[in-house]
Amino acid sequence: MYPLCMIATSQVSDRLRDFGSTVFAEMTAMAVRHEAINLSQGFPDFDGPAAMLEALGRAAGDGLNQYAPLSGVPELRQGAAKWFQEFGGIEVDPVDWVTATCGCTEAIAATMLGLLNPGDGLVVFQPCYDSYQATASMAGARLIPVTLSPDERGEFVFEGASLREAFAASPRAILLNTPHNPTGKVFTRAELELIAELCVEHDTIAITDEVYDHLVYEGEHIRLAGLPGMAERTITLGSIGKLFSATGWKVGWAVASPPLTEAVRSAHQFLTFCANAPAQFAAAKALLEHLDTTEQLRMNLRKNRDLLCDALERAGLKVYRPASGYFVMCDHTRVSARLGLDGDAAFCGHLVKEIGVAALPPSSFYIDRSLGKRFVRFGFCKKHSTIEAAVERLAAL
Repeated sequence: MYPLCMIATSQVSDRLRDFGSTVFAEMTAMAVRHEAINLSQGFPDFDGPAAMLEALGRAAGDGLNQYAPLSGVPELRQGAAKWFQEFGGIEVDPVDWVTATCGCTEAIAATMLGLLNPGDGLVVFQPCYDSYQATASMAGARLIPVTLSPDERGEFVFEGASLREAFAASPRAILLNTPHNPTGKVFTRAELELIAELCVEHDTIAITDEVYDHLVYEGEHIRLAGLPGMAERTITLGSIGKLFSATGWKVGWAVASPPLTEAVRSAHQFLTFCANAPAQFAAAKALLEHLDTTEQLRMNLRKNRDLLCDALERAGLKVYRPASGYFVMCDHTRVSARLGLDGDAAFCGHLVKEIGVAALPPSSFYIDRSLGKRFVRFGFCKKHSTIEAAVERLAAL
């Protein structure tokens, strides 16, 4: 018997050491520990279309349980092509243009690793989903941040001069999330036209994360790939997680012209090779036959948004009412000053322990984390009764 030898120092690679554990896991664990209503992580507490759930059981029962093709089962790729076209895109060939992935998160990683070389510049709007920074680091990319800040109307905007300056740094790609998490911003046609103009001018590839495209409450979702000069240079990412309230299924896709699809698949084949096979068949049924259910989901979440935002305003927070998505960003400064708290982590800790509601501290969504300290993010992708219960607790603020 050899004695157990403990390694005392961290063995995490330099690429990932600074990221620690994801804030989503930390806040969800804290919510469970304190029996709080969890509005921190973006997962619904209800299921998607019954026909989709039944199709999963049938697919498994029919023996469709082995490896799917690397690019995805044909039905899923057809469904993703339909999604791409119906929510503002163009008609594409599902064979050459669509790759099924393990959720949009893997699609992001496969795109970054397949497309970017060490040292390549990547323009990204901050705040941003935290996996963007981590996967860019894995690829060895050089992040070029452009900040979204609330204007006098309470809308998150960027300065055109800042974006032009970012493109002057010769980026290989820009990563755009619209509708945007965590701000709920829907990028306008004028903003997208500027992005497209700069991409063409600088021969830059666009990566667009569009998982919230069906959840627009104000404004209009426009696919960047549909603008002049962008179809051949844009990789559009999506997922059934947000479309059909099945975040645990981890079925997503990337839609791109054949040269860009080759880059995505070059990494995808060695990351996961294929997404969950029976879930692909079930997701395909929802995409091909039940896209209309997303309208009812949009209406339900808009009601949740309004109920939660009104309660947060009564509690003294400055609320930036989102035009889309699952989340609302607020400025907690006034409430934290009254309570003697400093920063987003302290405010969220107080919420969980004293109020019984879990929210997300969004500092980790910023490359410059100090920019996020005054904000807090709440999710409203829950049953209406869950939001009502959270509103009752928030009254204690």
